[in-house]
Amino acid sequence: MMSEACNRRGLMGGAVAAFLALGLPVRLAARTLGKERRDAMTPAGVIAAMLAGNARFMKGERLPADFVSDMRATADGQYPAAIVISCIDSRAAVEIICDLSFGDAFNARVAGNTVNDDILGSAEYGCAVAGAKAVIVMGHTGCGAIKGAIDDVVLGNLTLLLARFKAAVQATPGDDRTSKNHDFVDAVARTNVVQTVAMVRARSPVLAGLERDGRITIVGAMYDVATGQVALVA
Repeated sequence: MMSEACNRRGLMGGAVAAFLALGLPVRLAARTLGKERRDAMTPAGVIAAMLAGNARFMKGERLPADFVSDMRATADGQYPAAIVISCIDSRAAVEIICDLSFGDAFNARVAGNTVNDDILGSAEYGCAVAGAKAVIVMGHTGCGAIKGAIDDVVLGNLTLLLARFKAAVQATPGDDRTSKNHDFVDAVARTNVVQTVAMVRARSPVLAGLERDGRITIVGAMYDVATGQVALVA
């Protein structure tokens, strides 16, 4: 599995490098992403476009956007290229950090970027019905949900949510296993992403089948809230 993930990251990285070397704008919407353009993209191409958008974001070179025009252009239909399962963290809005616009991506957000039947059903709709080419589980550094799981926080319904991350905490090595250890927190967040990607495949025969058929890709990524970089981790 690790070699497969490394190969996937290598392919995606090569695709991004090729786009950047050519100086091509690879934002998903220019202005908006229509059915013909979306359907012509490969799963790897979708990931490459989003990573290239993130590279523009990091350099302060986001493409000019007329969001009102984009809104109107997508009023009668949408053709998103990806579904992103991300955290509710206010600093991790994929539309901004990957230089997206209206209609480019579905975004399912929940603390700790975990999955349940509702999230998986949404992802199945996004890919099997609406035609998205990629499922991206995106965690981030400094995640409050992960810190809460490490510290055994008890608070109403949050308690059950944080319990979902205990497996990642237990699977992550480290001596200073507290939320004050930023490296440990981020390592647990990465483990959680890897485990969640595996969970998507295991709990959704629909998505796993689409991936086997080459119609979608399922990947994991981490967003660094300090540098702005999105990097594939699974």
